[in-house]
Amino acid sequence: MSSSIAAVTRATRPSFLILAPLCVLLGISLAVNQPISLHGLDVALVLIGGLLAHAGVNLLNEYDDFHSGLDHITRRTPFSGGSGALPEHPSAAPQVLITALATLVGIAAIGVYFLWLRGWPMLIVGLSGVFLMVAYTRWLTRSPLWCLLAPGLGFGPIMVLGTLIALGGRVDETALMGSAVTLMLVSELLLINQFPDVEADRRIGRRHLPIVVGLPVASRWVAGLLLGAYGLIALGRLYGLLPMDAWLAFLTLPAALWIALRLLKALKDEEALQKIMSINVATLLSTLLLLAVGMWVA
Repeated sequence: MSSSIAAVTRATRPSFLILAPLCVLLGISLAVNQPISLHGLDVALVLIGGLLAHAGVNLLNEYDDFHSGLDHITRRTPFSGGSGALPEHPSAAPQVLITALATLVGIAAIGVYFLWLRGWPMLIVGLSGVFLMVAYTRWLTRSPLWCLLAPGLGFGPIMVLGTLIALGGRVDETALMGSAVTLMLVSELLLINQFPDVEADRRIGRRHLPIVVGLPVASRWVAGLLLGAYGLIALGRLYGLLPMDAWLAFLTLPAALWIALRLLKALKDEEALQKIMSINVATLLSTLLLLAVGMWVA
């Protein structure tokens, strides 16, 4: 029993779950600057919903990758290849699936509350989020475009804007800009994390961007998305769509430039690539946090 619980916990990939609260925090920061009153219960529920959504998609991904055979042929790294929980404890697979379904039930319950509170916009957000959770591993990874955009859409427009709507806020140009920056950063993160898995993913029929265009071209996409996020913040400031303190996010620009300049040369050096992937995670999380803080104190 204890080994199953440990396997389920590992399958949620706890070290990655910090991303969801940061995206929710950005949505809360957007809401703070609108003429609405925030309630503790609502804030707590959107945080819980974000965590359940992130844990749920990780659990479904682990379950599907185990049953597709991918887990048995992939080469695990700290940032890709899954947790390895189910290959080590195959008997825990049913518990992983049950827990994933339980997260969907929890998300649905929170969604019904906010649907009652805010109306039909929450239904659109909720159904879109559930679709991406269920469809990503099984179907969307067969399409280079959808595989690239789905993670960013889930954590950007759906989670950031969903938080804002759930708290009673209005989707305006500032909110759209913040969610678009999140989309670019998260899609870039998932894209670079696919690099070590190319051969294993190809063998089970996935068709993400590194498989279709090759790692050198995909590395340029990584650089474009990463630096494009900063370009979007700059445009938002220049046109008055983002507050002055949004410039805080530029504190991580040197790290982003370092990643963009070194990635292509690191493709054939596993140790160098792992270092870049590690710095990339830290850069993304720090950028989202700084952007959220900049929005909050505006």
